Amino acid sequence: MTYQLIREQQINSDIGSVWTFFSSPYNLSVITPEFMNFQVLNNLADEPVYNGMIIDYTVSPMWGIPLRWKTKILGVNFQKSFTDIQLKGPYSLWKHRHEFIPNKNGVLVVDTINYELPFGAIGQLAHRVLVQKRLNEIFAYRYKKVEDLFNHTTDLP
Repeated sequence: MTYQLIREQQINSDIGSVWTFFSSPYNLSVITPEFMNFQVLNNLADEPVYNGMIIDYTVSPMWGIPLRWKTKILGVNFQKSFTDIQLKGPYSLWKHRHEFIPNKNGVLVVDTINYELPFGAIGQLAHRVLVQKRLNEIFAYRYKKVEDLFNHTTDLP
């Protein structure tokens, strides 16, 4: 069964700054919860994502058990969108489209994730009991971190 998770966040910044941040593989660790123990394994130049870029990670989504994850970047449309797909990892399918839509208030960031779990009915049960909740936690954390980084305002006395 294919599941979909969609998240939107308005960022009060210019498209150049937003693109620079989100298109750097190393910034993913900044917006990923610490309990995930997220680490980029390959030695990538600190450059924006590009079509065909391969990124190797370790991540511990459940119970601190480290998993290897390999993604490939596709469909890079400068300052508009890119997609990462899982080549190796815990999902049968993982396709995460990142969209950046400039507007009068800055940039609307839209994440659309289509994913499937292995193991048929057992995977569906795991989704209901564990995976859906964990993904929501991860993206809630991400939302808060992005708010802190881009939308933080200082209250005046």
